[in-house]
Amino acid sequence: MPSPPIVTIDGPSGSGKGTISRAVAVRAGWHLLDSGALYRLVALAGRKRSLNPDDTQGHAQIAGSMDVRFDVATDGGEAVILAGEEVTRQIRSEEAGQGASRVAAWPAVRSALLDRQRAFAKAPGLVADGRDMGTVVFPTADLKIFLTASPAERALRRYKQLKDKGSDVSLPALSREITERDQRDATRTVAPLKPAPDAEVIDSTGLSIDQVIDRVIALGRERALWA
Repeated sequence: MPSPPIVTIDGPSGSGKGTISRAVAVRAGWHLLDSGALYRLVALAGRKRSLNPDDTQGHAQIAGSMDVRFDVATDGGEAVILAGEEVTRQIRSEEAGQGASRVAAWPAVRSALLDRQRAFAKAPGLVADGRDMGTVVFPTADLKIFLTASPAERALRRYKQLKDKGSDVSLPALSREITERDQRDATRTVAPLKPAPDAEVIDSTGLSIDQVIDRVIALGRERALWA
């Protein structure tokens, strides 16, 4: 049986890859993998179990046993289901994001999640959103996108997103956190954040969501991934 087609969309925090990935998955009628949510879930579960933040093996055990599903909510947004419970809002805080960046640097956690991520690849196809989807998890993907934007643009997008959800956030503080996370993700020894050599790089600074979606759809059409 042939492998299902895969599109990977990687990029730094605030680049819009989650929004674009969900929209492309809906347009194509494909499955969705939000790999960043997996690391956020590991960090969140570790806090709930009062694990030492540096307990690598404890977090790896969590990573290997989670029952996770990704859906699209009725409003078109994301819906993250953990063991039958929707936990979307819980994992979208900046604290969860910083925790995810920390545990994502641990080889034991990444190893525990690797097969789980690859298992999301099912017919008719998969759109995989993350930081190492095209470089490590799905290195033979049919289409690889690396989505980026200026740091100032990404901080502003994240600020607006959190404010819309009722979070009390500071734009200067958020800018610092994004810069720190970029540095940590790009310099970690395991699966550092970088475009795959054969990735299509899209700078979304100044582009609308629809413009980016249309660009990804056009690239997929060029590769006969959809009509």
